[in-house]
Amino acid sequence: MAVWIQAQQLQGDALHQMQSLYGQHFPIEVRHYLSQWIEGQLWDAIDLENPQEEIKAKRLLDSLIQELQKKAEHQVGEDGFLLKIKLGHYASQLKSTYDRCPLELVRCIKHILYTEQRLVREATNSSSPVGSLMDSMSQKYHQINQAFEELRILTQDTENDLRKLQHNQEYFIIQYQESLRIQAQLSSLATLPPADRQLREPSLLSKRATVEAWLTREANTLQKYRLGLAEKHQKTLALLRKQQTVILDDELIQWKRRQQLAGNGGPPEGGLDILQSWCEKLAETIWQNRQQIRRAEHLRQQLPIPGPIEELLTELNSTITDIISALVTSTFIIEKQPPQVLKTQTKFAATVRLLVGGKLNVHMNPPQVKATIISEQQAKALLKNENTRNDSSGEILNNNCVMEYHQTTGTLSAHFRNMSLKRIRRSDRRGAESVTEEKFTILFESQFSVGGNELVFQVKVSKSPLVNVICQEPLKAMQQNYNSSISTMWDNAFAEPGRVPFIVPDKVLWPQLCEALNMKYKAEVQSNRGLNEENLVFLAQKAFSSSSVNPEDYRNMTMTWSQFNRESLPGRNFTFWQWFDGVMELTKKHLKPHWNDGAILGFVNKQQAQDMLMSKPNGTFLLRFSDSEIGGITIAWVAENPNKAGERMVWNLMPYTTKDFSIRSLADRISDLNHLLFLYPDRPKDEVFSKYYTPPLSKAVDGYVKPQIKQVVPEFTTPNPDPAANPTYMDHAASPAVSQPHAYGLYPPIGDPMLDADGDFDLDDTMDVARHVEELLRRPMEGQWSGHQS
Repeated sequence: MAVWIQAQQLQGDALHQMQSLYGQHFPIEVRHYLSQWIEGQLWDAIDLENPQEEIKAKRLLDSLIQELQKKAEHQVGEDGFLLKIKLGHYASQLKSTYDRCPLELVRCIKHILYTEQRLVREATNSSSPVGSLMDSMSQKYHQINQAFEELRILTQDTENDLRKLQHNQEYFIIQYQESLRIQAQLSSLATLPPADRQLREPSLLSKRATVEAWLTREANTLQKYRLGLAEKHQKTLALLRKQQTVILDDELIQWKRRQQLAGNGGPPEGGLDILQSWCEKLAETIWQNRQQIRRAEHLRQQLPIPGPIEELLTELNSTITDIISALVTSTFIIEKQPPQVLKTQTKFAATVRLLVGGKLNVHMNPPQVKATIISEQQAKALLKNENTRNDSSGEILNNNCVMEYHQTTGTLSAHFRNMSLKRIRRSDRRGAESVTEEKFTILFESQFSVGGNELVFQVKVSKSPLVNVICQEPLKAMQQNYNSSISTMWDNAFAEPGRVPFIVPDKVLWPQLCEALNMKYKAEVQSNRGLNEENLVFLAQKAFSSSSVNPEDYRNMTMTWSQFNRESLPGRNFTFWQWFDGVMELTKKHLKPHWNDGAILGFVNKQQAQDMLMSKPNGTFLLRFSDSEIGGITIAWVAENPNKAGERMVWNLMPYTTKDFSIRSLADRISDLNHLLFLYPDRPKDEVFSKYYTPPLSKAVDGYVKPQIKQVVPEFTTPNPDPAANPTYMDHAASPAVSQPHAYGLYPPIGDPMLDADGDFDLDDTMDVARHVEELLRRPMEGQWSGHQS
């Protein structure tokens, strides 16, 4: 159901909130008459922080105006005449408002749609039967909203009590003045004749006694009112603290954690609108209670009555100040993080935001934010509130920015668009390897005034740790950048919230690492198909040099940072991460569609491949990642053993790498090999790969024939049934090939110097020759055959 249809069914406060979204900046009539068009546009596809997106925003603005004008032209009749004029006026108004800032229109509409969806969702949850099942998030939101409703009722209750106390106190003061007047009259009787004094004195004494008795009783009553009000405020503040803990320590921390995991390819952290609405409600409630406590203090000062109330009010005032201080300092956040691997002399951006800026009117005196880069030691000193003497560990250009308030969305933020790290100061001289593990952070600082300079807060927030890469040599810089990325991935995945900068576990449980690897793999490959349990068992076997296929055997095993990225795998000259990263790079660049189709099993070793294929018909093949080479994939298939009649064996091609696929794609290579018939377990290969085959070359032009590169395996070459389909057939230009039949068995003794320890051709002696021929064939014909053309 369209959001607008559901939004029109809102009632009460939700309806009022929805209506308040509209005004001259975006009339509700436009939303109503263009609801289907508005909800059909890709507003989220526009990055509001990227000025280059302004062109897209301008197109949407122009389209919106055209739709309005079209809608206006179709209005007929008496009622339609007025609507036609109104819609035409709105078209002109929107063009005038947003023509110079179309991104603000996108910001406005995104805010409207998001808020409407939230209100509809909340209304749907609250109107459902009590016994209905709600998911955990909806239940949590429901509890938070219930707590806010309880706080609203408590705050209104104390407001009513405060007004009653003020009224009673004002009446008490009037009666107290009356007692003073009576006392003055009694004092004046001394000047009267005795007869007159005796006549008037009894009446005045009686009045004084009555008033003083009333004042005594009323003073006790006022004291009880004050104590009762203070106790209610204590209850409200306790609930406020609890609610603030849920929002800041649970929800906001979770958002920050999602933001951190997004750096590893996790799902987006999500918008801040719901969090901001909660924080604004907190700010509003806290401020109302603070004003009430101050008014109660003013009443006490106006009419001091001995008792414990003075101490109670002091405590309440201190508590409410602590609560609002925690709210302001915790809601100063980094909305858009700077990059985690930072290079000198390279432009980067960041956005900081104050989630309560609108409600506390901080924007009335726009604060300035400053960014500085500090070391790990300086970050630790800041955490301990130690004086760092405003030291920094480098110089950032364009590091000052004024916070701007966007009225349509109610956000207060500072957008650093053109920062650049000019220089970095390191704690000591380090080698190139350790440079990538030395961590820094960017600290954002500002000062906020709340309540007309009534309260002033110094706020600071730092980004996730970053590492700095400064090497100018391309190869060394690439290596540093690679090592830095691994360091930040480990930090993102396993750093605990609220840690001491920048402590990260040296070892983690295997299931935790599996989660991080799966997240990274899906993000890098840009695929919804992640790593299944069998894939993770394969990785565990590789990581721990184990043969167990039971996932439970790895549940309590741990992997250290050194095992992950410093120590080479047994019998190899590369680490676990280097192998895994090579698989990701190869898949991302050349194998993504085949991985998404499920055509690549990938995480299967040579023995497993043999066991799987030997039960299948000849010509069945599978694709697995190479165990012995970084970023390699091989084809394993089952066929007859040419040395023994009636015996079958599994063959393995030399692994393909990125260099091979830059010459000819995997699908085309599989198409070339006629002996490959079925993709494991039993899918005809053309059914799986034909949509990726390169179309046949065109016919000869002007008597010249274009050469074509084709892959062959000599032992399995069969005549081409249709020579016309491929004019030039070049079996001498084959890519990877297996050994001669007499020298190749399942695990035969190695007698051929061209074979490696696994029975495959040596890469240096065969691949280079094949690639050289392939590259020659790719060069222009004129260059190779000049002087021989007829």
